[in-house]
Amino acid sequence: MRILVTNDDGIHAEGLDVCEKIARELSDDVWVIAPESDQSGVAHSLTLNDPLRLREVAERRFAVRGTPTDCVIMGARHVLNGKMPDLVLSGVNRGRNAGEDVIYSGTVAGAVEGTVIGVPSLALSQAYASRSGRPPYWETGLRYGPDIIRRVMAEGIPRDVLVNVNFPDCAPDDVKRIAVTAQGRRRQERVQIDKRKDGRGNPYYWIAYMRHGFVPAEDGTDLAALDEHCIAVTPLRLDMTDAPYLTKLAELFD
Repeated sequence: MRILVTNDDGIHAEGLDVCEKIARELSDDVWVIAPESDQSGVAHSLTLNDPLRLREVAERRFAVRGTPTDCVIMGARHVLNGKMPDLVLSGVNRGRNAGEDVIYSGTVAGAVEGTVIGVPSLALSQAYASRSGRPPYWETGLRYGPDIIRRVMAEGIPRDVLVNVNFPDCAPDDVKRIAVTAQGRRRQERVQIDKRKDGRGNPYYWIAYMRHGFVPAEDGTDLAALDEHCIAVTPLRLDMTDAPYLTKLAELFD
């Protein structure tokens, strides 16, 4: 089985090495093609106004000056020289990609692009409290990731569907179970604009997240599963059509 590994944290990210180790538990034919630099939050964007630069870092390991989407296309259409991968793994992201994160996530976008080109694809993310002062529990993904992927691949992923896997912010022995979940929804008033001034007094801005007290997530969602120290496995569709509202609109304009 030929596996293409990518991410959005960049070619030097520790999580990319973790993802490669997971892939090597499944196959000896592993190719790593990742962004030259951190591309977190770029979503499913393509580089159209600048050339793509490809750099070979090591054997079967390449850096692309572009987005995760660019990397998957570059790998499938050029680096692999016409032999398509059998599986795309995107991650392991430093931080969860659950709830609305999937809209912005470059990690999920790498798996989306794999799905677009017809390759079974999974996004892998490690939940992580960045303010905790300790490193992510990478060993959780290393322990559980290969078996989850084997089981998903044995079952088969429907066309135009990708699988989003989030490992909880805990050690492997503290994982409660693997939960198959729906995509959750968080309070979006957390997103704020942080206005600052540079040395000359000119304003500049950061998109910032305001801290709030704990609010329980809806049962059955990826967010709730992670709160309960469960691994969240969430199938996502490329087709974003809302069927009930489509019917109402059809009646409206009939």
